[in-house]
Amino acid sequence: MIYMRTQILDMIERTITVDISDAKVSADPMHVLATYSLGSCIGVCLYNQAEHTGGMLHYLFLDSSANPQRAKENPFTYADTGMKTLLEKLISIGIKKNQMKVKIAGGAKRLKVTTKSFDIGKRHYLAIRKILWENGMFIDAEDVGGCSPRTLYMNITDGAVMVKSNGFEKYI
Repeated sequence: MIYMRTQILDMIERTITVDISDAKVSADPMHVLATYSLGSCIGVCLYNQAEHTGGMLHYLFLDSSANPQRAKENPFTYADTGMKTLLEKLISIGIKKNQMKVKIAGGAKRLKVTTKSFDIGKRHYLAIRKILWENGMFIDAEDVGGCSPRTLYMNITDGAVMVKSNGFEKYI
């Protein structure tokens, strides 16, 4: 029991939290990046195996043109400016776009609205696919859609990405 408690405390100490409208980058193999409460939002994990370097973004809104001032203050609020800024951070430390594995989660349908155009989770998902495509990048694995919120973890040691939802864990 003491050993298990020590393992849990060790993992908590190694975890770097990526808040809503936030992104973090790490090259420390001891780190785990984590984001919580992915409902209709999208969590994006970018990882370079050769350099053991990764970044995670948790964006809240689709397009920064809706509020350019807010995007200037916090680019991670939006899919377009958030991805641009995260990619710039990774590229500035020598990681090339074509060397990154991309894994995403989120995009849940959180409201019981029957209008297809109001499915914000799906719109968030389509936005990130377009942004990635424009950057010559493609999704390697995903856990998107549905109606349940998710928690997303990325281990910097090996790039393993785990999604927790409804009491279940799975690796993507």
